Amino acid sequence: MIELRTPAEIDQMAVAGAFVAQVLEATRDAAAVGVNLLDLDALAHDLIRTKGAESCYIDYHPSFGGSPFGKVICLSVNDAVLHGLPHSYVLKDGDLLSLDFAASVGGWVADSALSIVVGTPRDVDLALIATAEAALTAGIAAATVGNKVGDISAAIGDVAHSARLKVNLDFGGHGVGRIMHGDPHIPNDGRAGRGLVLRPGLVFAVEPWFMLGTDKISTDADGWTLRSKDGSRGAHVEHTIAVTDAGPRVLTARSS
Repeated sequence: MIELRTPAEIDQMAVAGAFVAQVLEATRDAAAVGVNLLDLDALAHDLIRTKGAESCYIDYHPSFGGSPFGKVICLSVNDAVLHGLPHSYVLKDGDLLSLDFAASVGGWVADSALSIVVGTPRDVDLALIATAEAALTAGIAAATVGNKVGDISAAIGDVAHSARLKVNLDFGGHGVGRIMHGDPHIPNDGRAGRGLVLRPGLVFAVEPWFMLGTDKISTDADGWTLRSKDGSRGAHVEHTIAVTDAGPRVLTARSS
């Protein structure tokens, strides 16, 4: 079911969005060569406790997950492109790391993701991240009153295709509110002018993620971590936004 939020409710969701942005900034800044993924998860967990927030991940067990997630942040390294389950892995120079975090504050959820290179970057990785970020910007810009979900999907897909990237449609953007994943589903490619009409009060996550060489994925034995089929690296970015009469409002905007 799709629900429209009042301006006051969107303001409350922005509180959750600010916290999610804070945690992503903190874990991003702590990610460095020699740091264990479990330490980043512990940092995010400590911030949740301090805030009095609730994790959206730790007990999360959808049909596609092998078991309850058990951690509080998704950390995907190199060819792990989505839903990376934190484990004892020490970051190496040049690793491409995607961080995806969602939390509930005061009963409202926000969800966001970013990708970085740890240590010495490769130009191809930076270009992939830049393409994902450009697609996110284009998708958000299309989230205006009177447009349709297909306009967002087409804007994202156009950026991907201009970079000669293939687009996986299994996972994409989604409604956000009292729960982390709801309607509408927002694919990362599609046809403009199709789908749900965007109305003021609609809140959802725009979530581009691309792989360098393929649009096919496989699942690790942990039941969660998704990897590119050909071993190529991936980048993943995301913001929770609200459709308003004044234009799209990014609820998870970061200060840096």
